[in-house]
Amino acid sequence: MIKSYLKTAWRFLLKNKTFSFINIVGLATGTLCCLYMLLYVQDQYSYDKQHKDAADIYRVNTALVLTGDVHKMSTASPPIAPAIKAEFPEVLQYTRVISTELLGAKRHLLRYKEKSFYEKDAMYVDSTFFDILTYHFVKGNPASVLAEPYSIVLLKPVAEKLFGNEDPINKLIEINDSWGKYDFKVTGVVDESLGKSYIKANMFITMNSGGMGSYVRQDNTWSGDNFTTSFIKVRPGTDAAALEKKFPAFLNSHGGDQFKNIGMQKTLLLQHVTSLHTTPGYDVEFTKSVNPSFLYILIIIAVLIQVIACINFMNLSTARASKRAKEVGVRKVIGAGKGDLIKQFLGESFLLSFIGVSVALPLLLLAMPYLNQLTNTQIQLAFFSDYRLWVMLFSLMIVTGVVAGSYPAFYLSAFQAIKVIKGNFTSQVSAAGIRRSLVVFQFVLSVVLISGIIVIYSQLNYIKNKDLGFSTDQKLVFNFYTGDAQSKMDPFANDLRQLAEVKNVTKADNYLSQFILHDHGVYPEGGNMSAAIDAQNIACDKYFVKANGIKIISGRDFNDSDSGKVLINQTLLKRLGLNMNNAIGARLYSQYGTDPASYVTVAGVMKDFNYNSLHNDVRPFMLVYGPNHDDLTAMTVAVNSKNYKQLLSKMQAIWQKDLPGEPFEYTFMDDEVQKQYQTEITLSQIINSFTLIAIIISCLGLFGLAAFSAEQRNKEIGIRKVLGASTGGIVQLLSKDFLKLVLIAILIATPIAWWGMSKWLQDFAYKITISWWMFALAGVLAIMIALVTVSSQAIKAALTNPVKSLKAE
Repeated sequence: MIKSYLKTAWRFLLKNKTFSFINIVGLATGTLCCLYMLLYVQDQYSYDKQHKDAADIYRVNTALVLTGDVHKMSTASPPIAPAIKAEFPEVLQYTRVISTELLGAKRHLLRYKEKSFYEKDAMYVDSTFFDILTYHFVKGNPASVLAEPYSIVLLKPVAEKLFGNEDPINKLIEINDSWGKYDFKVTGVVDESLGKSYIKANMFITMNSGGMGSYVRQDNTWSGDNFTTSFIKVRPGTDAAALEKKFPAFLNSHGGDQFKNIGMQKTLLLQHVTSLHTTPGYDVEFTKSVNPSFLYILIIIAVLIQVIACINFMNLSTARASKRAKEVGVRKVIGAGKGDLIKQFLGESFLLSFIGVSVALPLLLLAMPYLNQLTNTQIQLAFFSDYRLWVMLFSLMIVTGVVAGSYPAFYLSAFQAIKVIKGNFTSQVSAAGIRRSLVVFQFVLSVVLISGIIVIYSQLNYIKNKDLGFSTDQKLVFNFYTGDAQSKMDPFANDLRQLAEVKNVTKADNYLSQFILHDHGVYPEGGNMSAAIDAQNIACDKYFVKANGIKIISGRDFNDSDSGKVLINQTLLKRLGLNMNNAIGARLYSQYGTDPASYVTVAGVMKDFNYNSLHNDVRPFMLVYGPNHDDLTAMTVAVNSKNYKQLLSKMQAIWQKDLPGEPFEYTFMDDEVQKQYQTEITLSQIINSFTLIAIIISCLGLFGLAAFSAEQRNKEIGIRKVLGASTGGIVQLLSKDFLKLVLIAILIATPIAWWGMSKWLQDFAYKITISWWMFALAGVLAIMIALVTVSSQAIKAALTNPVKSLKAE
């Protein structure tokens, strides 16, 4: 019986080549898109699941409340994790991780014999790090690799780059950075073969080392110094929520006086390690978290594309029902039951689904490099090592087969044998209504996706062109990662100023568009720390304001004699209760613990500018004059040149003269600004590409229906032509029914798209206003696409010689 069904299905596919081609291409394309998006989402949710006992590992987050402002941080003060381990028996172990970049050392010059290069993403970790978090060790013993002072574990690519084929274990390497030069002994090499981790690290340095490690181990600040990422491992079965409830009393017993002195409220929150990569909203993250709503959008798009392909199958199958009606009648007469016919037609659907999957897989392999580039990730098809891929494929094939084939199967199997043999297909009236509904549904999805493209493009264009309050054009940024390099910043800056193309050069502890490392509470004279305003700040020289195009609206810019002076923004001015008349010369105080209060003097007020992402409102901010500050490691160079190749060549020559042996590296500030919106850019690229695919699949189905409609009405067309109907009139006759469906789809899609894009824009503090023209444009595009698709078949039918269609009468 099964063999007979397969034979019949195969013959039908071969006999109806256009029908088969449209369905196979649609299903293959839909399956390719759907499978890749599912793989992408699975990849994003797979982070940190490889750790042994992952279910019992939590990160200790901090929520700070200062003068009403809530700051959610992924970090905690250094003494908190050890104290939790000491006081709570349900906690088995702790470990702390500190990003050296967070503390100002962005790059490290690694040297072994004659080899040297810059490397980033170094982490200071407690010796217990590998007791809690699981990595695959290529070399070394995880139980003891971090036990000795000045020991280091390298990621495999770094070890290979540094040592080649030489065994790295117990070899000494020199690390030179902004904290000085130190020798470290390599005690282990790990790779990422077990899975991806939220902790993006190329080097793990033991906290037992001197310098920053010693500082962290001795730090007893419970209110400030929230720069350590802390993990705890609890006993199996521990209720994390119950443990959290014990933390307020715990914090108060250790740091109550510190919190009271500065007017701070502090709360500790536990977050499961497997959720770190997909839970945004915390400051000071190692890597940018992925918003789950972004992943939900991808899943929805994947499902919708596959549904569109299934709709094509349903529409074309029911439209061609008359071609198979007699077959159904004959089968019923010779004894086939309704269940047998349902199995037959579902079998055909599964066969098409199988062929679609078989075609999709090689296409996916070919398209994988482009798709990975599109999503800014690296996904590989592990056919033989990952059973989940086969589960996805099989599930996708079964679901597609059932969804695509269920309605045609039940519809065709319901034909009454006597009626269909006599040529009576009255039941097709209802099928035509369902087909129209499905076409409307397809174009609703298409219009929603097109609207999404228009709104997202408009928002990204708004971000790109919005006046941020400082200039990003023609700005080059240089970073000085080692103490030796930092000592040469002034000679390099002076030499750059001699170039005609260079307008200004400034040095600071950071450059605009980057995460601000430093913040502290300040209050005006007569106030106290309980009412202090938390202000982010950048230490800089006297050229910073001019080089970045920042506007001073009151007071003046820095000069050489401005030690202890600051520039504040409008937001900080308002939050402090000051105004333009009394701000200049005002003293701003800070005090932590029992230290005497210190103060700075306001030299000027800056117009608010968006020094960070437009996702957030402008926060209180100030520039601190400190040309001799130890942390001035970033140089911004404002230029005026149309020939960057020539300018960079000149700059490189100066660099090699002033900083011999240091790699010449630079970046453009406008590129750095755009990196803040990488998620939105990626989403835009995905929606652009997959909307195009969805439209193509929809048009394939519309093309098939238009061809079938023209075929069904060929004699009517012939009679109309004989009676004098024009080609244009016939094209209009055949097109108007489909265009009515598209217009209905536009009316349904517009409020849906409006609602969805309004929700998406809520993630931005600065956003466009959604306008009617965006949806009107989406509707016009949908009409044009449908018109071109249908007209191609309508014109072909209208140009056919009427003699050919009428000679059979």
